[in-house]
Amino acid sequence: MRRALGVARRVWGTTHPNPMVGAVIVEEGRVVAEGATAPDGGPHAERLALMAYVKPPRPGATLYVTLEPCCTHGRTGACTEAIIASGIKRVVVGATDPFPAHQGHGFGVLRAAGIEVITGVLERECADLNLIFNHWVTRQQPLIAAKAAVTLDGRTACRTGDSQWITGEEARADVHRWRRLFPAIAVGAGTVLKDNPRLTARMEGQDVWCPLRFVFDGRLRTVSDRFVPHVYADEFRARTIVVTTTNAGQGYVRKLRDMGVQVWVCESQTQRVTWAEFRRRCVEARLSGVYVEGGAQLMSQLVQERQLDYLFLYRAPVLLADERAKPMLTGLRTENLAHALRLADVRSEIYGDDVLTRGRVLYPPKLSIDETVFSLG
Repeated sequence: MRRALGVARRVWGTTHPNPMVGAVIVEEGRVVAEGATAPDGGPHAERLALMAYVKPPRPGATLYVTLEPCCTHGRTGACTEAIIASGIKRVVVGATDPFPAHQGHGFGVLRAAGIEVITGVLERECADLNLIFNHWVTRQQPLIAAKAAVTLDGRTACRTGDSQWITGEEARADVHRWRRLFPAIAVGAGTVLKDNPRLTARMEGQDVWCPLRFVFDGRLRTVSDRFVPHVYADEFRARTIVVTTTNAGQGYVRKLRDMGVQVWVCESQTQRVTWAEFRRRCVEARLSGVYVEGGAQLMSQLVQERQLDYLFLYRAPVLLADERAKPMLTGLRTENLAHALRLADVRSEIYGDDVLTRGRVLYPPKLSIDETVFSLG
């Protein structure tokens, strides 16, 4: 199963909106065929492994697959049918498919055909492989994830704004790996004006990859004759989408579109785009996940609106010990631990001297009227 996970990771970020799946066929302790999910519309991992497995199976041949085989007919046909037709009599599966039309049904189809099915092998690792897909198919919503790099005392920058670099090279390389996974990345206008980022995934030994790049700019202050950000002028500018409001100047909207940059104009009572409206537009565009690398203002808005689904937090062994250093999040009034945000399904990984903690964001219950009155005195 670990080999199947490694095969699945070879297609990291290339299968949206489908999950990444790895399949390995083993005979007498040897791997004889393997496959990983093709890009959307192409064959699934099981079919590719079976296509590479060109002879009748020997007794005891086993198919290892990281996700429950599909049992419904799509563009490529049901994988359960291909497995049954192959003659393989033993299938070992990692995670159950969370898609309601498939969930557990594939196991039943295989067992009804006389195939031995073993489930739940490295289940947590196999499910973690498809964070974005799992959220999309169970909630019909994009996974909104955010990344932050902080000191041990929770600061993202010195009081002067200096923040490069809090974390080391290995942690920053891991950020590019996650950029490659998500179909879109998002930052605020302040980050564009301060850092002028490229917002591409640059991984050693691979071509530069550009996801969709969202710039949240309710006032269109990034549009200027004196300064043209990389994301508005580089070879990937057609993959840049500026998210603004109906309160922004239409002349600036036309200018961006003339430059080849896309613009989403969202309804808003203020000059801020609400995350709920942005999420709705992502659903319309069938965009399954967004990786937010904005500053404290954008991330705080995400949390205040209870729209952050997942957090990647890189902590460096650095202490600023300055109350005026920039905090990661602000804007909540957390008067007791019962009302604190928490992470679930937590994973911790070490990159050089830095530690990544990541997990699903759990929000406390909203205060009732009586609790609000009491808490405010």
